[in-house]
Amino acid sequence: MPDELSPSEAARRIGATTRSVQRWIASGSLPARRVGGRWRVAIGAIDALTSAATTTSGSATGELLGEKSSIRSLFIANRGEIAVRISRTCARLGVEAVVPVTDGPNALDLLSIGAVVDAARAAGADALHPGFGFLAESAPFAEAVIAAGIRWVGPPPAAIRAMGDKAAARRRARELGVPTLPGYDGVDQSDEAIAAAAAEIGPPLLVKPSAGGGGKGMRIVGDLAQLGEAVAGARREARAAFGDDRIILERYLEGPRHVEVQLMFDSHGSGVHLGERDCSIQRRHQKVLEETPSPAVDPATRKQLTEAALALGRGVGYVSAGTCEFLLADDGTLAFLEMNTRLQVEHPVTEAVTGRDLVADQLRIAAGESLGFGQSDVQPNGHAIEVRLYAEDADEGFLPATGRIEALRWPVGEGSRVDAGVEVGTEIGGRFDPMLAKIVAHGPDRPTALARLIEALDETLVLGLTTNLRFLRWLVRRPEVVDGEARIDTLDRVWPDDQADHREIPDEAWQAAARLLGGGAWRLNALPTIRMAADGVERDVRVGPAGVAPGGEAVLAGGVVHVDVRGRSVAIRPAPPPDVDRAARAAAAHAHGGGPADVVAPMPGSVLAVHVAVGDTVAAGDPIVTLEAMKMEHIVAASGPGQVTELAVRPGNQVTRGGTLATIEA
Repeated sequence: MPDELSPSEAARRIGATTRSVQRWIASGSLPARRVGGRWRVAIGAIDALTSAATTTSGSATGELLGEKSSIRSLFIANRGEIAVRISRTCARLGVEAVVPVTDGPNALDLLSIGAVVDAARAAGADALHPGFGFLAESAPFAEAVIAAGIRWVGPPPAAIRAMGDKAAARRRARELGVPTLPGYDGVDQSDEAIAAAAAEIGPPLLVKPSAGGGGKGMRIVGDLAQLGEAVAGARREARAAFGDDRIILERYLEGPRHVEVQLMFDSHGSGVHLGERDCSIQRRHQKVLEETPSPAVDPATRKQLTEAALALGRGVGYVSAGTCEFLLADDGTLAFLEMNTRLQVEHPVTEAVTGRDLVADQLRIAAGESLGFGQSDVQPNGHAIEVRLYAEDADEGFLPATGRIEALRWPVGEGSRVDAGVEVGTEIGGRFDPMLAKIVAHGPDRPTALARLIEALDETLVLGLTTNLRFLRWLVRRPEVVDGEARIDTLDRVWPDDQADHREIPDEAWQAAARLLGGGAWRLNALPTIRMAADGVERDVRVGPAGVAPGGEAVLAGGVVHVDVRGRSVAIRPAPPPDVDRAARAAAAHAHGGGPADVVAPMPGSVLAVHVAVGDTVAAGDPIVTLEAMKMEHIVAASGPGQVTELAVRPGNQVTRGGTLATIEA
């Protein structure tokens, strides 16, 4: 990094505007020198100025340097890591952050417009930031906030209606000459209209909610016979996640890249793009890894992408942060997907390469200030890559997981950043999205950024519940990622991996658990043994002698030892006493080559539908029960043919992971 910065670089460093830095230079508040007719500011000078200002009053840099925003109290209508991330900027700017309670008996319903507005008013907030998800892209919500006399940190309601709604956005894009995929975005939402449009488009096609984002509710239809079920499921998920069950249809494009452009507009007519991000690595239509710049975008393509995005933003009078998403085919063909009229989950990678604080920019714009910088001031520096850490089991189809975080360690290496909404003791339930944190790495080039991300993931530790950490460590080492060749269907092709032993629990993990559990059965002239169970396996383990430290990283909580096994938290507990019924079933199955088999819940959740009745004959793969967890639907299917002899649940029941749903006699 250079010892001196330009005014725009200095502004990005401290989250101020270029004009402010220039004003401080002109007034003599900030020492600078001219080099070739341009001002240069020493890094030490800008850091000393902000440090002295903070020391003087303990307040924010912007406030101390005469830029105090009219926003003094911000209600954050969200939860988790994004609420923490927005609060961090508020603390730096001297703005009071109000984060509502979203768990327990007094939880605020983040999908209730009236309840959220009332809570913001009761808190005395003069502005509201919606974050992402929930009501972030609801025009009625934005209108209600504004009508309550509270500043809305986001685009105008008219712009949300025009672009936050995927159907309206497709129509507006066509009007502006931006290419879109063949599809249906009509007002008529009847089953007949949807079926007729699907027949005209032809398979494969994508069913997706018109509202919201994050991949929720999306369904790929390869055979039109599946259309009715896909539409019904998409509508249910959309209604649960966004309070809006309208859908659109689009031709499903095989194997493109997913590339998006970050925009920022003020209310005075100025707007810029902050470069593109590549978000091609996805599972179940939800992003897993994002990076900027895209390894596939050349200058000509970047110009085409950014001009289209800026045209869309200007065309609807956009204000604040927004993102236009596109599909990019290998032949260079572009197709507009949608505009996210909110701050994106993956905004940290853009912040890393541009040096800007996008939340601070949003707050300044919401306070009525001008953008304060132009397109020429946006000079990306290096490369940044982000991965999303989820509470989910990648080995079980990315099913969400629940539990309590018993041990936690984040990376602290050079170029690393973690945006997290959890800590030791946090309970992860099934009500909300399973994202725990975002782990970001920045470097002067892509290989360095990727190497730093690999190091950061290897340093990360989460014990107490299943996460996708092992999967992420595997992913960032894949040749498709290393070579920058990933497409939106890459994970479908390469996962699950072929490492047959990756779930095997090594001896040192068993030993660590035995030492922490202690006790065991004593044997003459031998170390005590303890019988333990994990992942359906039982094992007798000798307890090591006192004073010998066990291998691996482990923590004991509630009589269970959580051990780190290659990035996966494995729960090892004392084995249960012999189960007569279980033994009898196993014996019958062994003797007769069959016997009854329980269909169990792969995750905790709510029973949405039961697809069979006692006495029905089923084949392998037939749906038995549909569960809902974290506002996503999951079908539990029969593992083999047989007859349903028992149903243990009905719609509306809550189930735990491993709980019996039905019994099938082979």
